[in-house]
Amino acid sequence: MMRASDVTAAQTAIDTDLVAAARRIAAALGGPRVRALHLPPAHLRTGKEAEFCALELDDGAIGMSYLWLAGIEDAVRDADGLRRLPGSPAAALAGGLATTAPGARALGVAALNALSQSLYTRAGWRPADAPGAVAGIDARAGTHVGMVGYFPPLVPLLTATGARLTVLELRTDLAGAHDGWRVVNDPAALADCDQVLCTSTVLLNGTLAAILHATPHARRFSLIGPGAGCVPDTLFTHGVTALAGTCVSDRAGFLAALADGRRWGPFARKTLIERDGYPGLEALLARL
Repeated sequence: MMRASDVTAAQTAIDTDLVAAARRIAAALGGPRVRALHLPPAHLRTGKEAEFCALELDDGAIGMSYLWLAGIEDAVRDADGLRRLPGSPAAALAGGLATTAPGARALGVAALNALSQSLYTRAGWRPADAPGAVAGIDARAGTHVGMVGYFPPLVPLLTATGARLTVLELRTDLAGAHDGWRVVNDPAALADCDQVLCTSTVLLNGTLAAILHATPHARRFSLIGPGAGCVPDTLFTHGVTALAGTCVSDRAGFLAALADGRRWGPFARKTLIERDGYPGLEALLARL
């Protein structure tokens, strides 16, 4: 069994490797800089449209990051910080993933995602469209699916298959048994899950290594959400098997919708990158 210090070391390795990948991509692309950080209206407090910011690079590539974790939104909306962002090297922002500051980590995820999207475009590689909503999870009777983070629309899709579903949530008020599924607050309840759907916010709060440690029998482990837009090499090495993210397909439409607090889903597509079939960072860099 891994000790707590081993989990911490594994998380540090993940963060360090993600930053190194971002710096390699940035160097290969000629040092992209930030054009702008786009934020939803501050008064908007419901819906996915209010939960994410979008970092845009000078080549138009966009990477997203989640806002509604403790300490992130106020730091990201800081007026002085926003004024300093345009023109900043994307690689420097990505370095925030190696810190413990929530705002810096959020911008680090957004920068890594934006750099990854820029690399995909320049290398002529297009992540596949997601074939469904459950990120390649093969739920069926006899399987135990773990969901890290509560995604209400996915619950009926998974329980309808006959699979057993356990949802790990921070909110204690949600804990308890439901019809065919349950909500828990202890990661240990995921120990016998053979498949896991995990929110990409674990990249923000630095808990991916802990969740992977808590799910040792998962043969499928999918990171999901608009924040799962980065090159997955490091994640695959540590046990993730798929990234189900979001790629902006209509920049102007997306940014206008985000600024107005409207649905931006029609201006983006959901993607699925699986470990089998992904060319790898080295191959993508070689195409430049």
